[in-house]
Amino acid sequence: MSVPSEYECLIIGAGPVGASLACALLAEPLRIGLVEAVPFQAEAQPSYDDRGLVLAPASQRILAGLGLWQALAAEATPIQRIQISDCGRFGFTRLEAAHLGVPVLGHVVVARLLGKALLSHLSSADQVDLLCPAHLERVELEPAQVRVTLSQNGQRRHLTTRLLVAADGGDSAVRRLLGIKTDIKDYRQTAVVANVTPERAHDYTAHERFTSSGPLALLPLAGQHCVVVWGTSTEAARTLMTLADEAFLTGLTERFGRRLGRFVKAGRRRSYPLLFIRARQQTGHRFAILGNAAHTLHPNAAQGLNLGLRDVAMLAELLIQTHRCGGDIGSAEVLTRYVSLRRDDQCQVIRFSDTLARLFYNDFPPFVIGRDLAMLAIDLFPPLKRQLMRHAMGLSGRQPRLVRGLPL
Repeated sequence: MSVPSEYECLIIGAGPVGASLACALLAEPLRIGLVEAVPFQAEAQPSYDDRGLVLAPASQRILAGLGLWQALAAEATPIQRIQISDCGRFGFTRLEAAHLGVPVLGHVVVARLLGKALLSHLSSADQVDLLCPAHLERVELEPAQVRVTLSQNGQRRHLTTRLLVAADGGDSAVRRLLGIKTDIKDYRQTAVVANVTPERAHDYTAHERFTSSGPLALLPLAGQHCVVVWGTSTEAARTLMTLADEAFLTGLTERFGRRLGRFVKAGRRRSYPLLFIRARQQTGHRFAILGNAAHTLHPNAAQGLNLGLRDVAMLAELLIQTHRCGGDIGSAEVLTRYVSLRRDDQCQVIRFSDTLARLFYNDFPPFVIGRDLAMLAIDLFPPLKRQLMRHAMGLSGRQPRLVRGLPL
């Protein structure tokens, strides 16, 4: 039997949320283990593919505070405008950074580049062990620690930690091993994601077009490319995945319209089922659940990763404060306080995302009229527009130090 390795914090899952937490904890001399099942550079690494990720201004501040934004800034595409429309109906909202008094409404960063920045930052940190590829086999909660068994390179490894963090995605192995129940809603939709090139320049404008078959988002990328997130029924998505590029682009042009001319080139397509998953318990005896393992959201408002990064910022702040005071970072007091501080933001974002998903897939006439009137009201009343955008940008309510531009 191998000798157990002791960590103060062991993070399962090295996607953007798990890796960001590891980067945040570098502010203290904590020994950290970061476990990932898929090699970072592998083509099959789902967290770091060619998807465009929307980073809200709050997330930009968090990444800047962690020393990561400088490596991303040159490749990040600013969003200066957002146009939201209800296909074939009168609902329309326009949002513009200049009119709202902010530099940008957000940035789009390719997931692969974010992964590269995170890995580069962590690889040079002596206090972090990157355990990859490794698979979780067993979790045992003990009074003063958590005992974890991994399978790595054909051998079993036994680790102990004062705090176990699950950041291993919607199908979380940690959550399953701990017996944490979830609330799950299947939207019966799938998102088809691809990088595409339109005839006309995107002018740093993001488009969200709600259609009867699902939302269609077009996000600006560097080099006048765009990333399309095409939500549709799972059956229709299977067809989209099998089409030749020319037929896919023709269908996209018909669905989106010709605001940017025709779409003339498409990259590799990927598909993702659209589910709402929420863990009924985010913390417990010496464990915390973060990111998609805690709350997997519909991508219609691009809030999932941004919410996860704000969770990271608050948890890291509390862990670092506790460690500096000589306290136990895995204590119930710390974890209970984390849940309390994050409850309002999480509930608001989850409610907003789910409400959008339900309202815009409903063709019942009163719903249609109501949602389109609401979109016009937002467009016509600047105070309402500013309030909505502060929430969307992650700048409302109680904010972690990193979001306020303060160091950990």
